[in-house]
Amino acid sequence: MAGNAGGGVICADTSSMVAYFQGEREQDVEFVDRALADHMLALAPVSITELLSNPNLTPKMEGFIFRIPQLEIKRGYWERVGNLRAKMFRHSFRHKLADSLIAQTCLDHAAPLITRDRDFLAFQKVAGLRILPGTPHVQ
Repeated sequence: MAGNAGGGVICADTSSMVAYFQGEREQDVEFVDRALADHMLALAPVSITELLSNPNLTPKMEGFIFRIPQLEIKRGYWERVGNLRAKMFRHSFRHKLADSLIAQTCLDHAAPLITRDRDFLAFQKVAGLRILPGTPHVQ
């Protein structure tokens, strides 16, 4: 598991990691840079899968991804994801399965999320997901 001596971790969503790899300079990428420098950045397993699914991924980028700590899946995770999705559906939110998996991973680790994907705002509203303020498009 990721973290520094203070114990906290910050999770980056796939969207912000793609922007990081593309060299974009918005605030979410700056958060990724800072979290990497502070040894606080971690990825949800589904984000690793999404990043590795890029057919144009270079070996250097793949190695970089593998060096970022992965947040572990805790016991009962799949049940909590199902319950989270049901709760979101009851509130009339429709979202991708991958977003539910990332959100629940962050919730399980009390890790704030760096993202540029507005779909996570619904998880913030309904489930208390912490999203770092100032990330692009998520304000």
